[in-house]
Amino acid sequence: MASTRRATTPDKISAPHGFVWGVSTSSYQIEGAAREDGRGPSIWDTYCAQTGRIANGDTGDIACDHYHRYAEDIGLMRELGVNAYRFSVAWPRVLPQGRGAVNESGLAFYDRLIDALIAAGIEPWLCLYHWDLPQALDDLGGWTNRDCAGWFADYTALIARRFGDRVKRFATFNEPSVFSLLGYGIGGQAPGVTDRSLLLRTIHHVNLAHGAAIDVLRAGVPEASLGIIHNHQPCLPASDAPQDAAAARKFDAYWNGAFPDPQLLAHYPPLLADFIAPYEQGGDLARICRPIDWFGLNHYSPLYVQAFDGNPLGAGFGPVPPEVPRTSIGWPVQPDAFRDTLLAIHERYRLPIYVLENGTANVDEVGENGKVIDQPRVDFLKAYTTAMFDAMRAGADVRGYFVWSLLDNFEWGSGYSQRFGITYVDYPTQRRIPKASFHWYAQLIKATALSAYSGGG
Repeated sequence: MASTRRATTPDKISAPHGFVWGVSTSSYQIEGAAREDGRGPSIWDTYCAQTGRIANGDTGDIACDHYHRYAEDIGLMRELGVNAYRFSVAWPRVLPQGRGAVNESGLAFYDRLIDALIAAGIEPWLCLYHWDLPQALDDLGGWTNRDCAGWFADYTALIARRFGDRVKRFATFNEPSVFSLLGYGIGGQAPGVTDRSLLLRTIHHVNLAHGAAIDVLRAGVPEASLGIIHNHQPCLPASDAPQDAAAARKFDAYWNGAFPDPQLLAHYPPLLADFIAPYEQGGDLARICRPIDWFGLNHYSPLYVQAFDGNPLGAGFGPVPPEVPRTSIGWPVQPDAFRDTLLAIHERYRLPIYVLENGTANVDEVGENGKVIDQPRVDFLKAYTTAMFDAMRAGADVRGYFVWSLLDNFEWGSGYSQRFGITYVDYPTQRRIPKASFHWYAQLIKATALSAYSGGG
């Protein structure tokens, strides 16, 4: 009884009027229906089919079956009390070849989803790209081909035409540093390339695609609020060795600077500028640095980095200091780093910040009473939201917070072995069970809304 009471009673806090509370998901991680209604294959379908890539040989073929169960999931959001839902469109579901012929059935699914969200009083936040590049485009070079920026702009135009009458919040990309660095540089994600020159090309071409998409959205949805979502995490040396310090600086340039700096400051980090220059053409930085309205932040923990000869970067993930607590996936739990990151981003980029992913993996099980008491996740969310409010009191312009994730889902290379959801998914039956963290978050939203309404805090 005591643990349940702890899980459902948030500390007294307050949020400013208009603060956005939400949850986030992504298409490949929850939708399933991988071969239904004309959807084409993505690079993640191909990657999952390769032996040894994904834990337990898992795939996103079924995932959470959100494609068929979206109405039930929106019901969970209503119960939770969020006023926004960030999701991504699967590019190969609406354009099976990545360009050319449009798949009306795929577009119709997102029509149904968006309309149901609006009817439920939940604002749709649409992310154009959460890693599932159409395989047909990867066969043409994908992000290593400069033409991909134009392909992405055309895809964006389709989305703007179809959904811009109802969707006003758009993000171009989710975590470009992650899918570029792990997909093309050091390995571990689709498409599984490890080539430094191709990584540098990818970085620049994704930046060009972002700028082109912003221009398309400005023209097609003039009243839209536009941003991009970056995974920003302090990069710390894993030891006192000079080579680890150098590796951490290099990793920071790729992880934290390669995308927001050119997009918002019109230059690449000094450690990267000379290496990317051969792939630039005249006027590229002006094409990349387009005005946006907000900075989307995903944050989980600092990264501990060490020198490493096993990849083209010469740097990789190192061990977490033994005194630092870790989650079930091995990531350190350091909420002070979240506070410091919010303040640093506020100071550097001077944009309103929306936290669009924050959460933790946990080993969750259904108890004999049918409930899921995930106290470590409750403790994590409590500590990290407290750190966020500390940053806000110190001056960070934070305007929203979205938990990752609404549902347990396909967690990329970890398959289904890691659970990030505040709702438990029993994959064989697809039954949804709200966890203790779900109820805690619902109470947090309710408490902060009441506080803002009454002028408290």
